Amino acid sequence: MSVITSLNKRAANLAQKALRLGGDFVHPVSDDSGNTPDYNDPNNIISPDGHIDLPHTVEWGEGFPSTTFLDPETGLLTTKTEGKPPLDEGTTIYDIYADRAERMGDEPLYTYKTNGEWVTKTGNEVLADIRQIAKGLMHYGLKKGDGVAFMCRTSYEWDVFDAAVMACGGVLATIYDTDSAEQIRNIVNNSDSRLLVVETTDMRAKADGADKECPALEHIICFENGGLDEIMAYGSGVSDEELDERIASIKKTDLCSIVYTSGSTAAPKGVEMTHEHYCTTALNLPAYMPKLLHERKNSVLLFLPQAHSFARAINYICVASELHIYIAQGIKTLIADLQVAKPSVMIVVPRVLEKVYNAASQKAGHGAKGVAFAAAVVAAQNYMKEVSAKGKAGALAKARRMAFDPVVYASLREVLGGRAQWIVAGGAPLDPELMAFFRGAGVPVYEGYGLTETTAPCAFNPLGVPYHQGSVGVAFPGFELRIAEDEEIQVKGTAVFPKYHKNEEASEDSFTEDGWYRTGDLGRIDDDGFLYIIGRKKDLIITAGGKNVSPCEMEASIMTSPVVSQCVMIGDRKPFIAAIISLDLAETNLWLESKGAEQVADLDEASKNPIVRAEVERAVNKANELASRAESIRKFEIVPDEFTEENGLVTPSMKARRQAVVEHYRTLIDKVIYVPRKPAAHAE
Repeated sequence: MSVITSLNKRAANLAQKALRLGGDFVHPVSDDSGNTPDYNDPNNIISPDGHIDLPHTVEWGEGFPSTTFLDPETGLLTTKTEGKPPLDEGTTIYDIYADRAERMGDEPLYTYKTNGEWVTKTGNEVLADIRQIAKGLMHYGLKKGDGVAFMCRTSYEWDVFDAAVMACGGVLATIYDTDSAEQIRNIVNNSDSRLLVVETTDMRAKADGADKECPALEHIICFENGGLDEIMAYGSGVSDEELDERIASIKKTDLCSIVYTSGSTAAPKGVEMTHEHYCTTALNLPAYMPKLLHERKNSVLLFLPQAHSFARAINYICVASELHIYIAQGIKTLIADLQVAKPSVMIVVPRVLEKVYNAASQKAGHGAKGVAFAAAVVAAQNYMKEVSAKGKAGALAKARRMAFDPVVYASLREVLGGRAQWIVAGGAPLDPELMAFFRGAGVPVYEGYGLTETTAPCAFNPLGVPYHQGSVGVAFPGFELRIAEDEEIQVKGTAVFPKYHKNEEASEDSFTEDGWYRTGDLGRIDDDGFLYIIGRKKDLIITAGGKNVSPCEMEASIMTSPVVSQCVMIGDRKPFIAAIISLDLAETNLWLESKGAEQVADLDEASKNPIVRAEVERAVNKANELASRAESIRKFEIVPDEFTEENGLVTPSMKARRQAVVEHYRTLIDKVIYVPRKPAAHAE
């Protein structure tokens, strides 16, 4: 018998005896009690210090106090974190790269894979590439304020081209690499772009005809056809002095980008961003967390789409820090790339963590290893529950957690590269029980919160803050957060956008009379200044009986099932709540294999499989424990379709587009889920 097998059996026996783990264990779960998680009711969370009188100030980042108080003018609970002093008028995104070159010019900045080989560029080499591309764009005739629409996957080329457009005063309009031909044309027209730049010939084909349908568009440039090399060659026609003069003319308040939102409930809007927005965010965080971000041996792995404000802001933050930036080849190669980068910092969306968890669970199976893994999940979650409630865990919780570290937790940390210090999850709600498992396992997952309109992060959990289960953290440096009377989260700060491009009505509706941005999200702030997301105003489902239902938490719970890809609750003006559920084919087959069942050929077969349907029903029933009967899911349908960006059912951050899903499955909703009642027979 191997040592690992022996340890697994011992751990399983310990779990069965100490935790009374039965065959009804489900993933993830906090304990055996079935109690509602704290995420739904943050008022039940006990601060380690007990009740705190307001105003209350604490420095989680040295020199950057966070203060929570009742605003004397509005009476609203408000929290804010101080940031760095206002930037000089001439500070631009180019300065972030120039400063990096000055500080660490001969040291690695970006490492990425090209033609099957990993390549590293120093700070000086990156700056030289940026300058050469910028001069090429000037030779093309790009003037300050001109629009450039850009469609490219996350890559080194994305970063240097973006920085080059910033350097010569252009306005970059972001296009996701999965956007449709119609979306490309809409963005090019809305931004009045003179240039459309795409990465691949497939993207070029998708954009074909845009030059005829978009009046302002003059050129379409394709990198795969040698377009980037051509731009750089053109750069020889522009002197360094001409470029420096252009750079010097740009101010922090100049428009530098129009970022198109990927909202789940409405058509994309163009968010106007200035150099000041990005630079404020980029320079505040390294100053706030110097021990992590100003450590030259640390690294970060980027893989999220950089057309998304979250990923783009993180790139600027990393350039402003001393981190070595690795660029992943994509989600499909993420595990392999993690072993190369061994990142200290990772930025993820919750779906990535769900996949890591499900893969670990499937690998453990349902024998002795499976029981040991299940017990390890409970031990980690109970440990973090005690930390959240009391500020520390008791001796028994510590001992149970330590027993599983060499058996389960250590291998999980190695899968993530073995050096992670700060893994930030954002873009969508993270199930609090999943968070508790990772944190209890020694995987440093921290949740944050932000929007395109706030230059991504406006709340975060920095290193060193006490664990508050379900919280997205304290105000990001330079931001103020408050909770309105209707529980809406409202935001103020230098990095908050000024308006939507060419959309005065939406801009006006997005701000309060006293200048706070209305996020549309519902939340609470505790006396410690920690923010909790409890739902979304636009996602509120109002049933025919007048019951207001916020679906986010229940959807997140159902999506922790290893077979579920997406869950969208419905029921607006309907007699009961229902759900539309899609499956993850690959993970469903792994799960079926672990159960000793036959795999399925496709999603249609998966949706009809009785074992799979039973697992979905279990997940739905578990989620229903979080809600009252009026809020619970009374009916669900498993659809044999994948929700993708291409079919418009999810955003790039993998959030379901609720309204798009409803419209796509309108017939199913009207004819199957909510079967029309037959008219009553009239008496003769």
